[in-house]
Amino acid sequence: KDLVEIKCMGGNAVRRGDWVVPRRMEISATGGNVKLDFTEAVITGPTLQVDATVRGGNLIVVTRSGVEVDTDGVTMIGGNVRARPPRGPKQPVILRIELAGQAWGGNVVVRPPRRTLWQWLLRRP
Repeated sequence: KDLVEIKCMGGNAVRRGDWVVPRRMEISATGGNVKLDFTEAVITGPTLQVDATVRGGNLIVVTRSGVEVDTDGVTMIGGNVRARPPRGPKQPVILRIELAGQAWGGNVVVRPPRRTLWQWLLRRP
């Protein structure tokens, strides 16, 4: 698909596992959370354009090495934008996510995947 629309009102929407990344996404979250996990996603193109409208909810983007996120197009009104790069050595960019839109009283978080308990105990990345 070229366009995927996710509308979430008061609930949660999650894309995880081996889902196919489209060229463009339109996300609307009102009082709910949307989580896009790119750690095992099937990447079909070099760029992904995300147009997000977040009101009182959260947009969480979980990245891996080679996935770069540009959050310069997000307009914040009473919310936060937090972006952390993936851990480990820098790899060539296989997917560039261009994030644009508005967040009113909500948060946009870009982070690497969390470590498992054993990785945390053994202090592994």
